[in-house]
Amino acid sequence: MFYYVLKYVILGPLLRLLFRPRIEGLEHIPEEGAAIVAGNHLSFSDHFLMPAIIKRRITFLAKAEYFTGPGLKGRLTAAFFHSAGQIPVDRSGKEAGQAAIREGLGVLHKGELLGIYPEGTRSHDGRLYKGKVGVAVMAIKAQVPVVPCAMVGTFEIQPPGKVVPRIKQVTIRFGEPLDFARYAGMENQKAAIRAVTDEIMYAILGLSGQEYVDEYAVKVKAAQAEQTKKFPRLRR
Repeated sequence: MFYYVLKYVILGPLLRLLFRPRIEGLEHIPEEGAAIVAGNHLSFSDHFLMPAIIKRRITFLAKAEYFTGPGLKGRLTAAFFHSAGQIPVDRSGKEAGQAAIREGLGVLHKGELLGIYPEGTRSHDGRLYKGKVGVAVMAIKAQVPVVPCAMVGTFEIQPPGKVVPRIKQVTIRFGEPLDFARYAGMENQKAAIRAVTDEIMYAILGLSGQEYVDEYAVKVKAAQAEQTKKFPRLRR
């Protein structure tokens, strides 16, 4: 219930008023039935802007840290994400990835929309990074279409470290649904799930126009953090 209050009464109208999102390809979102919406992830604002303009309810797999923060701020954040129907996901380790897939399949088996960011984390520099294969496993197992989505301009309004976003128009693009029925039964084959994931990322790239990096964002972030520790002056 609170999800729809947020969407249609509180947050949705406010976001539309402030950011005047330009929406392209919304007709590609199925009016009913299960589907995955897979998008790039440039900003914390993405969590709110995309759901605000999609007519159907969409459930995202959100990182567990949003539900376990300390103090009053942590409790309020957790309450918000729970009320918005988001599912906490522990991102540490292989078993955590399997748990996320199970949660996502549960949403799809109910005939609902599942939102996912295949990069696994927000882009720290505005580029598009290599996708993780969980999205492919779910698409193949559930035999559902994947709708690619590109958020354009959200990195500029709220880059990492910026708490209050700038008020500026953004664009949200949806591409034609991708059908992976030809991979039925191949969710355990590494080559197949890598091919599906790369096809999804290529579709997102075509919509976003970002520079692509064929590495995982988490690894690049970790390498840069380690480099900064060794050479603090690089921060300047």
